[in-house]
Amino acid sequence: MKRNPWFTHPILVLLLFVSLGAAPAAAADAAKVTVNWDKVVRVSKTTATLQVVVNPPLRRGSAIHDRVFQVLRDLRADYVRYVPWLPYPKLGVAELDPPQSGRTSWDFSLIDPLAIDFFEATAGHPVIINFSTIPQWMFKTPKPIAYPSDPEQATWDYEQGIELRDPAMKEVGEYYGRLASWYAKGGFSDENGQWHGSSHHYKIDYWEVFNEVDFEHQMSPETYTALYDAVVEAVRRVSPETKFVGLALAAPTKAPKFFEYFLNHQNHKPGIPLDMVSYHFYATPTADQKPETYQFTFFDQAERFLDSVRYIESIRERLSPETRTTVDEIGAISSDDFSQGEPGYVFKPIPAEWWNLCAAVYAYLYAELARLGIDAAGESQLVGYPTQFPSVSMVDWSSGQPNARYWALKLLRDNFGPSDKLVETGINIPYVYAQGFSTRIAQPKMLPVGDRRAI
Repeated sequence: MKRNPWFTHPILVLLLFVSLGAAPAAAADAAKVTVNWDKVVRVSKTTATLQVVVNPPLRRGSAIHDRVFQVLRDLRADYVRYVPWLPYPKLGVAELDPPQSGRTSWDFSLIDPLAIDFFEATAGHPVIINFSTIPQWMFKTPKPIAYPSDPEQATWDYEQGIELRDPAMKEVGEYYGRLASWYAKGGFSDENGQWHGSSHHYKIDYWEVFNEVDFEHQMSPETYTALYDAVVEAVRRVSPETKFVGLALAAPTKAPKFFEYFLNHQNHKPGIPLDMVSYHFYATPTADQKPETYQFTFFDQAERFLDSVRYIESIRERLSPETRTTVDEIGAISSDDFSQGEPGYVFKPIPAEWWNLCAAVYAYLYAELARLGIDAAGESQLVGYPTQFPSVSMVDWSSGQPNARYWALKLLRDNFGPSDKLVETGINIPYVYAQGFSTRIAQPKMLPVGDRRAI
């Protein structure tokens, strides 16, 4: 008898209890899962992955550098998103000052070690590169915007202005073309024709164009779409095999016009590809909430986000069905983190239960996004730390030890992925989630996520 190459993977079971008392534990013992292995509801396209946001703990010489890049390497994840971001201009902006008197300020000396370590840790896997911060001097402002001389000093006011000094957007496009050429083609000629050599020849699988443009620089859909085209044109000239990710919206629920405008090919220059779009989700409690109530808020917000995904998918399928989707920032942000840039900010220790709850939310969203046909679900972020969203970290920023969020991702990455078959699954109690998968993994495994308080 020929053996079926598909193996029934028992169940992805997320035990997400509504109460924190003794009753849910008893109810869990009585939970009954029913699975119809013959009824496939969706063939998964979804890759479990993460984002790596550049910050000082990732620099060579930090106490956790080696450990962190090893745990990244151990994940063996596809579509890892690499984001040098605005709080650290010297670690993410390669031309911090405008060309002047025949000279330029191009400098990769602080940026390169981080990028090289990332490329090496993800070698053999497709990645998404996003140098998200446009040099500030390219925007009109009443006066020049200063940046810290210390590359490790966080600043939250570097990005200012909403109007580019070059309305044709050529200046921005060429900046990103040179960035891509530095990493893919061994160097570039600057604005004055001077050659800057790098010796890098990395494969850039995907280039994501900017980050959270509905917040940063307050871009309109029309402005963003024109900038996307300018960047894509410039990057394609030096790396024609690269594909592109657009939008990266912070609040997709509030931005339907971005999807309607951007996904309409008539709003782009001829030949501009719309390979993939991206957007984000963070559960967030209010400042006056008690920790024992977070579970209700987080899963309610997750449910509302999934409704937004369904709506966005209907737009995508109507306007650009060939475009893929990555939800490339998924996490939860403590209300304390929103005061991290204010004078007198004092970091409050984060209890272990926080990481456990966040891990459960990510696992739940992974399964539901797989049901909706989303291509990638990216947990945010590998390293956060005090002054840079510590509540979203996947490792301890002092030791590099992974927390529950990392291990949840690794379990999903090791056991589930594209081509899995999601099958009809039911459960007899409303506060327990279960989803059956058929996979090609020969040894059946179980991913349990228990009581939200004690995961």
